[in-house]
Amino acid sequence: MIITMSTYFALALILTFALSYMIMKIGTLLGNCPASGQATRAAAVTIATGYCAIGFGGVILVGALFVGSNTIGLAGLFGALGFVSLCLGLGFTHAIGTLRAVVAQAVPPTQMNAIPA
Repeated sequence: MIITMSTYFALALILTFALSYMIMKIGTLLGNCPASGQATRAAAVTIATGYCAIGFGGVILVGALFVGSNTIGLAGLFGALGFVSLCLGLGFTHAIGTLRAVVAQAVPPTQMNAIPA
């Protein structure tokens, strides 16, 4: 049981860190724009921090359910990791959508026509 739980937490936290890093990397790339750079970089840090906090909470909750159930085995491990991956992926999609909304608000309307969609 200890090995299964350790594997679950290691893989789930690596996934959370990887997606948080991707949020920061996308924020850095979007932050190169002179019109929205400062706001984008600040938003990327804020969004990635919130994503980590909510993601860690979800990982811990699923881990608690994983231990509480009687499916502690390979099938339970894959089920828990699949569910956590799905939830983290949906959260990542929402985080990037929020980052795009910040960029859209930071760019003045006169420059919006110059930015390709």
